[in-house]
Amino acid sequence: MADTSLIKQQWGEFSRNCGRGWDLLRHEGPGQIQFWFIALAIGIAAGFAALCFRLGIEWLQTLVYGTPDVNTLHSFAETLPWYLVMLIPVLGGTVVGLILHFFTPDARVRSVSDVIEGAALNDGRVEKKAGIASALCSWITLSTGGSSGREGPVVHIAAMMSSWVSNLIRADGITGRDLLGCAVAAAVSASFNAPIAGALFALEVVLRHFALHAFAPIVVASAAGTVINRLAFGDVTEFSLPGTTTVEFYLELPAFLILGLVCGLVAVVMIRSVFWADDLGTAWQSKLGLPNWLRPAAAGVLLGAMAIWFPHIIGVGYETTSRALTGSLLLHEVVVFAMLKVVAVAVTVGGRMGGGVFSPSLMIGALTGLAFGMIATGFFPNQSGSATLYALAGMGAVAAAVLGAPISTTLIVFELTGDWQTGLAVMVSVSMSTAIASRLVDRSYFLTQLERRNVHLAAGPQAYLLAMFRMAGVMRKPTEIGAADEEACLRMIEQNLFLQPSATLETALPMFEKSGVAFLPVADIDNETGQPVLVGALFHVDALKAYNRALAATAEEEHS
Repeated sequence: MADTSLIKQQWGEFSRNCGRGWDLLRHEGPGQIQFWFIALAIGIAAGFAALCFRLGIEWLQTLVYGTPDVNTLHSFAETLPWYLVMLIPVLGGTVVGLILHFFTPDARVRSVSDVIEGAALNDGRVEKKAGIASALCSWITLSTGGSSGREGPVVHIAAMMSSWVSNLIRADGITGRDLLGCAVAAAVSASFNAPIAGALFALEVVLRHFALHAFAPIVVASAAGTVINRLAFGDVTEFSLPGTTTVEFYLELPAFLILGLVCGLVAVVMIRSVFWADDLGTAWQSKLGLPNWLRPAAAGVLLGAMAIWFPHIIGVGYETTSRALTGSLLLHEVVVFAMLKVVAVAVTVGGRMGGGVFSPSLMIGALTGLAFGMIATGFFPNQSGSATLYALAGMGAVAAAVLGAPISTTLIVFELTGDWQTGLAVMVSVSMSTAIASRLVDRSYFLTQLERRNVHLAAGPQAYLLAMFRMAGVMRKPTEIGAADEEACLRMIEQNLFLQPSATLETALPMFEKSGVAFLPVADIDNETGQPVLVGALFHVDALKAYNRALAATAEEEHS
């Protein structure tokens, strides 16, 4: 009996320790070494997901186009009958439209902007059902002639995996966001064989802070993702540059400053073209009464028609990007390809076909930089380096401005090409392009995309935190101590001065400022009578306290 009692006592102590360890993992995980093992596991899983997505695109492209080498897809497409080049994007768009129609509530592909929103507003979680449908759509789009990139879908796939883990361990907001950062870092590093840039992309673009508690696990996950890539493809860069590149520093730096300004404007044109195409597509869809599932098919018609004469727009575009970086194009080809790629990206993304914008921005940037370099070196042949150096700088400058990520994009360019000798030229161009583009759009393509959905992340936490508090969680009910006077509330409701339970502090605080009252009644609309029914009241002081607590928690997370 004594042995049994001792065993029960030891088992109880073990259970309590496990419980304390579980709570520690949930609430203080990012600062604990146990959390790093979870980060490593997520990094490996996200790395395999990125690898499988890439190989899946290559397999389906080979099956659909019949090409023996997807790296030369557009060259092979030039040899195909015109009707096949036209038909493949149409069929791909039709399948994408049907998937979005049946499996998403708004017929919209999820991507990086949704991951950023999940990090800021949903404790590091993203949608799963719509996310899986979006991954399928992007896979089909990229395999059937869509002119977009694979990084957006891969980032969202990784975010779904981290969301599942966060829900499994019931992680709080800080832990959930750090897990999300780990998954994103691994996915980016596995996609581009860029471990440094992958880690910084997660911090700079998704989490939007560089807190120390997040840095170590994200680096662990990013390294794991890179290992997965290198096991499959070896330790090679995505692009190979001819020979060495040199900069005539004192004479050429002003030229790279000007290139940065040009690239910033090109990035703005690209961003606004996508949104203009999206708005135009929505307007024509409404005017013609087209169902949602036909919209990607219509975009496929346009892409197919363009691809008949210019197959360079098909897919990710790495072949054309490589030719730009090696200077294997003529000036008129460079200009035409850049313009057509902008149109093709706008048609693909605005047509709701799926895919990301990073790879297209690399191609457009490389073409822009090469065109600028050809002109600059033509005017000053004895005082300048190679035109391909401008292509390299332009590639980083446009991509950085589109993503709003100057640090991680600069490093991605270095890691994609393996050329670390031209860092100053790239940094100068990137800094100027992001400086000008961030003032002409809402900081980046992703944040502008969210702003169009009335998600105000570009202005910082002081703006978007207000949208996180709904009346039901902040108001005082009529039965609570210190509740508002009921008769005063009814009089204010009669004056149409009240809030609905679904309203947020984003709506409430301006009403307090305008009315000068100490509280606002919260009333629900009765479905039968259509009249407002009092359910509580929001006090100005309670709203400010909730807002201040949220700001303090955010500051603590970002500086811990």
